[in-house]
Amino acid sequence: MRIVNFSKDGVPTLAVRSGRRLVDLSVAAPDLPRDLKGLLAGGKRAMSKASAAAEDAGGKASVKEAGISFLPPVHNPSKVICFGLNYRDHALETNNPIPKYPVVFARWSNTLVGHGQPMLRPKESEQLDYEAELAVIIGKTTRRVGKRGALACVAGYSCFNDGSVRDYQRKSGQFTMGKNFDCTGGFGPEFVSADEVPPGADGLAIKCRLNGKVVQNSKTDQHIFKVPDAVSIVSEVLTLEPGDVIIMGTPSGVGAARKPPLWMKHGDTCEIEIEGIGKLVNPVKNG
Repeated sequence: MRIVNFSKDGVPTLAVRSGRRLVDLSVAAPDLPRDLKGLLAGGKRAMSKASAAAEDAGGKASVKEAGISFLPPVHNPSKVICFGLNYRDHALETNNPIPKYPVVFARWSNTLVGHGQPMLRPKESEQLDYEAELAVIIGKTTRRVGKRGALACVAGYSCFNDGSVRDYQRKSGQFTMGKNFDCTGGFGPEFVSADEVPPGADGLAIKCRLNGKVVQNSKTDQHIFKVPDAVSIVSEVLTLEPGDVIIMGTPSGVGAARKPPLWMKHGDTCEIEIEGIGKLVNPVKNG
């Protein structure tokens, strides 16, 4: 199942992609939650009801995709947990050792923007970099889950552009400041349920294009710590809840590693595409 989160009269609303159309769940199933976090918290019963409602919905529930304002698939996550240096080639291009334990940092929801919405280059810096990443969306509450059981906790996936302000990232030994400028994290275009891709979303082509030129090109099987590893490791420390997001790291080709460096600037368009999941497109504007 594929679910879009969009703004309807200023209110977050979910739509299920059914064939070539989008079905507005606020019309087809008005008793269901209007956000993905709430829908996932309802478990399999709520998800099944959403799927059935989309199949049975009449024309009045249809939404024209061209006219909607996309929101991040989860616009209100309790936690966004990011893995850094999780591709071997990216660790090497940035002159970092291959991590034996993952580099983990956090993002906040104010940094997230949906498909088609602008990523903002802050006035404090010219060093806004792109990062194509797989987003893992948690489907149920879990703590201390082993690798074997980890995928049962994953509801689905999406694309993520971990926009990084590099000079602020390097100001200290922590990534946090460089990863949390407002509106620098592209997220979307939609939620794709785990059953639509290979287990752990492994082996999928992942690309980033800047103004139509491919600048990153890899596969998700190059993750050092794979999706089951990531879920298990994070759950050792904290309780994962429905709608929490784990961002899986980026492959080589980032702008900071190029000579000369390649930064996103006002007027650019950045695309993140993951095989079987979709294409996230964001314009870049001065913020």
